[in-house]
Amino acid sequence: MNVAIIIAAGQGHRMRQEIPKQFINVYDKPVVIYTLESFQRHPDIDAIEVVCLDGWQDLLRAYAKQFGITKLKWIVSGGSTAQESIRNGVFALKEECEDDDIVIIHDGIRPLVDESILSDVILKCREYGNAVTSLPYNEQIFVIKDEKCTSQYIPRETLRRVSTPQAYMYAKLVWAYTKAFKEEIGIYGSSYTNTMMVDLGEVLYFAAGSDKNIKLTTKDDLELFKGYLRTEKDEWLK
Repeated sequence: MNVAIIIAAGQGHRMRQEIPKQFINVYDKPVVIYTLESFQRHPDIDAIEVVCLDGWQDLLRAYAKQFGITKLKWIVSGGSTAQESIRNGVFALKEECEDDDIVIIHDGIRPLVDESILSDVILKCREYGNAVTSLPYNEQIFVIKDEKCTSQYIPRETLRRVSTPQAYMYAKLVWAYTKAFKEEIGIYGSSYTNTMMVDLGEVLYFAAGSDKNIKLTTKDDLELFKGYLRTEKDEWLK
């Protein structure tokens, strides 16, 4: 079984709106529903769990019913950090998942995940045991010497940008989150499942990524998302 865990438990303070950004309506549809629709449509996704901000669960259920998200099976309360939210989602599936089930973790505020990206992350996870969506880094990265200058750069050929979706075998996720929270490894600050896995000594495997798979953090990101929705790919583009 392939299960998606959608993380929609953030407050979204940087968006500076009155409601959490995952519930902002864009063209009469909440952002999180756009995300869920990508997983609903994908033939290899069997079930969906949403880790939801407390107080918004009933509204999420109503939206899921309205927009036909029939694969949504479970709604779990989020934690005080991203890692606590993911852990809650992972542990809530203990009675639902087998050890070799594939679990795909994805940000609820990344609503433009393509079918091909989901397919590749599942395929790579089945082959290697995990997979993280990734892209080459196309900008130059310099290390600051002080606040005014630099004399060192990092070759961009040695870098990859990693985001969600990312996929893991369920047994590995349970092991990792149990160990990480017990030993306080890779759970603070901006840590996520991928960085935690590396902190625990795991090797991660790259899957395909897309520049369109943006994370809606600011109002500018929201406008970019609207632009993508209004634009159809030209037929001549390969």
